[in-house]
Amino acid sequence: MSWFKDLTRSHAVHEATNALLAAYCRFVHITGRWENRHVELHDQASAMAEGRVIYAIWHSRLQMIWSFPKIESRRTHALASGHRDGRLIARMMERFGFRTITGSTSKRGAIAFREMLRVVKRGDKIILTPDGPRGPSRVAQMGAVALARATGVPILPFGFSATRTRTLDSWDRMQVMLPFGRGIYVVGTPIVVPKDAEDLEPYRLALESALNRATDEADAATGYVLPPRGETKRRKKAKS
Repeated sequence: MSWFKDLTRSHAVHEATNALLAAYCRFVHITGRWENRHVELHDQASAMAEGRVIYAIWHSRLQMIWSFPKIESRRTHALASGHRDGRLIARMMERFGFRTITGSTSKRGAIAFREMLRVVKRGDKIILTPDGPRGPSRVAQMGAVALARATGVPILPFGFSATRTRTLDSWDRMQVMLPFGRGIYVVGTPIVVPKDAEDLEPYRLALESALNRATDEADAATGYVLPPRGETKRRKKAKS
């Protein structure tokens, strides 16, 4: 079956897969109904640092972040890992107009951090998944907090959920929104990390808590309940 492995590694197959995923996400967006909660917090965070923001969302809810209306894709860079799944996500984000930075906490971390510093200092924005690329799921790592301290730019937590979904059996239990559903974005409380902060752990915990609150609010509004591992279908949804 070496031919099959070669096929799955080919650039053409990756591009075709990516084009299909991007088309699917656009179809979900066109057929969906959308609600944005606490949008004033986005404007508040943006005003703190002359329009610069570090967006944070759990890895499992990343699918539709590109369609949040306040995000300017041409001025926003997404951090993606260098492994195959990360490259797939990065290429899809590029199809939606975002720029990407390759790196993670485990590989090219220092290089990626310097690139994010450069991007933020010139006035652009960053999207991070604080529990990516390999988890543990919904446990924030230190990267976003360290970047916020180094740049003086606030972190803006995001929650997302939908009424019609499937849950993948991946490490993060990724939620995949289906067409004709209702999607809800919940903007969380901005996290500001002082440049003279020596102990970053309280800010990491604050980010983790804010992300969980925003995600839980979105889940409660859509009736989403995480199914047991091994079940790809979600439980019966609440009426929307």
